[in-house]
Amino acid sequence: MKIVFMGPQGCGKGTQAKILSKRLGICHISTGDLLRNAEGDLKKELDEYMNSGKLVPDELIVKILKERIQEADCNEGFILDGFPRNLNQANLLKNIVDIDKIVEIGLSDEEAVKRISGRVNCKMCGESYNTLTDAHPKIEGKCDSCGGELFRRADDSEEAVKKRLEIYHSETEPILDLYKDEVVRINGEQSIDSIAKEIEEKVG
Repeated sequence: MKIVFMGPQGCGKGTQAKILSKRLGICHISTGDLLRNAEGDLKKELDEYMNSGKLVPDELIVKILKERIQEADCNEGFILDGFPRNLNQANLLKNIVDIDKIVEIGLSDEEAVKRISGRVNCKMCGESYNTLTDAHPKIEGKCDSCGGELFRRADDSEEAVKKRLEIYHSETEPILDLYKDEVVRINGEQSIDSIAKEIEEKVG
């Protein structure tokens, strides 16, 4: 099973991708992690772009992804989280692999802004929480995992979130038309457990 998770910022696609990957026993591939963990010549090529402040070309991201999904732990399938982000990436992806399902977790812009403005991260281990949902820390301001201090990222401000949502609607949502026969729509305005249950029922 080869699955792509899509949805606006704050919909919980990363959380749900992890839950489903454990249940199905397949890889969860985050493009952010993929770029950070690149090695050898690919890492050198990536660093040239990132160190000069340039965007990494879609073709290079797809090249790295192609190598990753050819590894043995992806033989049974994988879940892509955070990719593709635009039509060019989606068309490049179609050239290297057939995707079985696109899981779109729907969320209103208002709810997305509310959720992201409540998002906090641990300074020490990077664990993520949300003060406004059921993913909040047990002790306010403290990480459950390591006890580190929690902070809110500057790009999680309301203004920044609204800008990212505009980009999602204009650049990422058109992918749903490209994969219209594979799209599974999920109501993202539920609890984490309810969303996971709906995904399980619809994806199998």
